[in-house]
Amino acid sequence: MRTSELFAPTLRQVSGDVEMASHRLLLRGGFIRQLAGGIYSLLPLGWRVVRKIEQIVREEMDAAGAQELFLPTLHPGERGERSGGWGRWGPELMQLQDRNGRWFCLGGTHEEVITQLVASEVKSYRELPFTLYQIQVKFRDEIRPRGGLVRAREFTMKDAYSFDRDVAGLDRSYDLMLAAYRRVMERIGLPYRLADASPGGIGGWDTREFALPCDTGESTYLRCEQCRYDAAPEVARFAPDTLPEPQEPPKPLARVETPGQRTIDQVTAFLGVPAARLVKTLIYKADGRVVAALVRGDRELSEDKLKDALGAGAIEMADPETIQRVSGAPVGFAGPVGLREAEIIADEDLRAERNFVTGGNEADLHLANVNWGRDFQVARWAQLRVTEPGDRCPRCGGVYTSYRGIEMAHIFKLGTIYSEALDAYFLDEDGSRKPIVMGCYGLGTTRMLAAIAEHCHDDSGLIWPRSVAPFDAITIIVNHDDRAQRELGERVHERLAAAGFDALLEDRPERPGVKFKDADLIGIPGQVVVGRLASEGRVEVRRRGGRARTVPVEEAVVALEELLAGEPTG
Repeated sequence: MRTSELFAPTLRQVSGDVEMASHRLLLRGGFIRQLAGGIYSLLPLGWRVVRKIEQIVREEMDAAGAQELFLPTLHPGERGERSGGWGRWGPELMQLQDRNGRWFCLGGTHEEVITQLVASEVKSYRELPFTLYQIQVKFRDEIRPRGGLVRAREFTMKDAYSFDRDVAGLDRSYDLMLAAYRRVMERIGLPYRLADASPGGIGGWDTREFALPCDTGESTYLRCEQCRYDAAPEVARFAPDTLPEPQEPPKPLARVETPGQRTIDQVTAFLGVPAARLVKTLIYKADGRVVAALVRGDRELSEDKLKDALGAGAIEMADPETIQRVSGAPVGFAGPVGLREAEIIADEDLRAERNFVTGGNEADLHLANVNWGRDFQVARWAQLRVTEPGDRCPRCGGVYTSYRGIEMAHIFKLGTIYSEALDAYFLDEDGSRKPIVMGCYGLGTTRMLAAIAEHCHDDSGLIWPRSVAPFDAITIIVNHDDRAQRELGERVHERLAAAGFDALLEDRPERPGVKFKDADLIGIPGQVVVGRLASEGRVEVRRRGGRARTVPVEEAVVALEELLAGEPTG
């Protein structure tokens, strides 16, 4: 390939709204272009990188025994309704109707579709286990797309699904995929941390994310530096501290008029009390029953921990009508005192609290000096709040710190969530009918493009690992008007290609400065410079961002291989 024929329009600067280095450099280097918010075209350079990422992924999936297929992007709505998937994803699903008024969605994930396929074909235990995967376009109506390809509305993802007879089989399939993902990251050359994570709208357990530590990442993680345990704050457990005995004696319950004051910030400002003195009463539906979860006003409730504490299959925030029915008040004024038809579950931190403020279960009313035990009863106590930096690790007692990161991949054990809902059963060896046990394993291939760019760059541009670089090496002819340089450049380019390099020849009649800046911006790892020493049959060989070596042209290929061996990735 020659740069004179390559469609790679570079930019000297981009909009000031572009925050992440990867987004800026992929735009400047001619890898991507934005069509609309969260929607991007992959230009030839970007597509070459993605194809190389996908090739590594395919090789590792195939080596792990997974089989590739390709599923539809357009999904019938009734399947998502049966499994509950539409309800869990909510407005993130891109929904549409056909001319007959039938509802469809553009696939944000493929659990329902692949489960339906397997349900129609698998009948016996003899046909299990197996794992299927695809690399497919996904659509999610993100509220705030950001970071270019880091959080987009249209993206490509490798999603795999394992199908087993029992949980023991699922454990084996899960471990195979976990090992395959580790090899993918290692082959690409990215550092990663494996963090416990929330299953979100997918469901399941043993959900783990492969996170790239990155100050500009969209996700927050916690790490215990002592034992190297990583987790998302909403699922991380912490060692309970010994709660102090309440120092204040209970005070008389008091009604306080709070017209229009619904939020924590509004109520604390209106009453002149800190958020820690307030208790939030959050009304949920858990498998059809109504529960009230209590947490301190300065804490955040973890829905994952609430779900685990209740042993619920699914939870969701109660609608305004349900809140009005059980509390007698509109949204923003619910409280535990006099609450009807709702089981109260409280965060452990509240055991030490006395004389706190809650909603009054009337419009424009709060209650002061509320005390559990006297004014209301707690049905159960549990660790409900989101874990914070400074909390102690339950494994070793170390202290959590927080960091930002980019989620590159996510793996789940689904169990029978989808198979039971979509009638994916098999006849076991003893003749009994059982649901197929499933696992799910996702890796964002276009997001990986952004993650690599975020990690592998310097002030001059991108520095691609050779494993996924759009080209392995670029031969730069410094002076296009010099015949000796042109001829030697052609020879070097041909030698590199013959030696197996994915080679690019910089043959444009541009100024040398433009050529060198573009080569550094695009980030091709190997560079051969054909300049003033061409008449002597000598060239400069260097790794992107490294020192140059001058060698005879006959040694250029070997010298470049040596320089690229063991290359750094950022």
